[in-house]
Amino acid sequence: MTAATELNDEGRTVERPSGARAFGVRWLSVILSLFVLYTAAFGQFESLVQRPVFTALVVLITALLYPLGANTSWRPLGIVIDAALALLTAAACAYVVYFQDHIMVDLPTAEWYDTVLTFGLVIAVLETSRRAVGIIFPLIVAIALVYALYGHHLPGPLGHRAFDTDFIVETLLLGDLGIWGLLTGVAATTIAAFVLFGSVLLFTGSGQTFMDLAVLLGGRSPGGAAKIATIASGLFGTINGSAVANAATVGNFTIPLMQRLKYPSKFAAAVEAVASTGGQIAPPVMGAGAFVMAEIIGTSYAKIMVAAVLPAFLFYLGVFLTIHVTAVSRNLPVVPANEIPAWRSVLTVQRMLPIIAAFGGLLAGVFMGRSVQTSALWGIVGLIGAHGLVTLRSARDVRAFGIVVLESLVDAGKGLVLIGVLLIGAQILVAMINMTGAGIALSNVIASMAGDSTLILAVLVALICLILGMGIPTTAAYVLVAAVLAPALMKAGSGMLVAHMFVFYFATISVITPPVCVAVFVSAGIAKTPWLPVGIEACKIAAVTYVVPFLFLIYPGMLAAGTPLQIADAAVSGVLFVVAFALLFGGARITGSRALDVAATIAMAALAIAPYRIGLAASALVGVGLIWAWRRNRVSHPLAAA
Repeated sequence: MTAATELNDEGRTVERPSGARAFGVRWLSVILSLFVLYTAAFGQFESLVQRPVFTALVVLITALLYPLGANTSWRPLGIVIDAALALLTAAACAYVVYFQDHIMVDLPTAEWYDTVLTFGLVIAVLETSRRAVGIIFPLIVAIALVYALYGHHLPGPLGHRAFDTDFIVETLLLGDLGIWGLLTGVAATTIAAFVLFGSVLLFTGSGQTFMDLAVLLGGRSPGGAAKIATIASGLFGTINGSAVANAATVGNFTIPLMQRLKYPSKFAAAVEAVASTGGQIAPPVMGAGAFVMAEIIGTSYAKIMVAAVLPAFLFYLGVFLTIHVTAVSRNLPVVPANEIPAWRSVLTVQRMLPIIAAFGGLLAGVFMGRSVQTSALWGIVGLIGAHGLVTLRSARDVRAFGIVVLESLVDAGKGLVLIGVLLIGAQILVAMINMTGAGIALSNVIASMAGDSTLILAVLVALICLILGMGIPTTAAYVLVAAVLAPALMKAGSGMLVAHMFVFYFATISVITPPVCVAVFVSAGIAKTPWLPVGIEACKIAAVTYVVPFLFLIYPGMLAAGTPLQIADAAVSGVLFVVAFALLFGGARITGSRALDVAATIAMAALAIAPYRIGLAASALVGVGLIWAWRRNRVSHPLAAA
């Protein structure tokens, strides 16, 4: 009998657990979620308690979800290895919890058993992350560990002083800068609370409401099905913040819809891949990388959220306008009226009150200065309370309500697996980069290559971000580039927030940038079309996103910094640039000459990003002329695009 399979949040096909494994996954997930809820409500434990407990539960659930050698003849050996990894993980975490005071006060030196526990735990983390997300990320972490042990033999700026095994063990296990460092802490508190928030939101029926709202808002205009994908993926991004999970979830509805309406398959898949990426950069609930950023640069999540508003608006405006221009150029149809729900069936108290209560509680907590995890708890309490208010009518409803809450806890625990093993592994990577000084060394090398040119430096950083992010989940990619590349931009004079937002954006869009573009792979698989044309089409639809981060360097107001006038300048510049790129990459027929159309739209874009108001005025005039000519050409030649 063939085992049942499912897609995980990184688009990998995995065996669905059954029997004893399913039981273990289910109840360990509930325990993990309750642990998260407790600490969100009453405050987190000491770092060497909170983080090891979280780590132990995450690794154990991962080992059960992704068993070694499943459905093979050597599965018995896999069971032995899984058991050994589980025991080593549990022993290492219990050891740290029990001796936490001794570790933090006495700063003990490493003994032989510390070495065994450290390397056992590291191997368990790397192996479980390999099973969950593939070989690339754990391989990078392994290289960092080898570099820490043997990098002192390297000549030149990448060489470092020698570190013995005991020192590395003390750094990783016997302190709060190694495995138990900042990133593990963020995963165990802030991110865990938001994953739980998203699961409760999804299981209380908000997912279908989001989809219906997307159909209502986008379905009736040209390219309606593609706009539905954009809106729905943006809304679902508030739940999970994962481009690949969005593509796998929303894409199974939107891509077949677009294909049924005769949209080209490569376009349908590309739209979904790009739209799914936006969930990680759009407030109020951005991807896990935003929480990590807030911790790394030492600022509030509210500040990150406010800074991200204008860039996220420009992203979605760019995607929408490019889709609209493409739809008009190709005569793509709207969604049939009989497939669009009525507003009155969607905007009901039963469907909207839980969503309003959820985001109302969340935002109230954030802007009242509460911790992010407490804010998420307020959102969860508001959501569950409102859902109960509109659904509880009988004893049968009470049972159904309890099932919803229980399944939310299970889903959240399972959802924490990927982000948990990734951030624990990323913490090992960052600890080794910081210990060896590799980040500073690489930043110096990059800065020397760029010379005195900030533009060349920014281009180099962007390219390296895209390369380092290939095949790695966004949060892990951001952690890597933040440690290695953000210091180079800061050394050149960029502010800390600007530098980190710059690398964050390029780490995010690496999932749609060929040749290793995981969100594109998932969307192309759903559309049953070759991935490379999808990747190229995705780059065209998301073209503006490759340039917007450079505007951070030109216009401080792009990240809500500076005076209101500076913010207005940034907004006008961004909107004009987005319109120009939408006309260019959407294939608008403006003058009758494609070469002249391209030249005119590039001129408009160049004027838009010039840091002078006269340039903005000139760009606006060119834009008005181009749009007038485009609309006139459509009226004169309505079938030209057919």
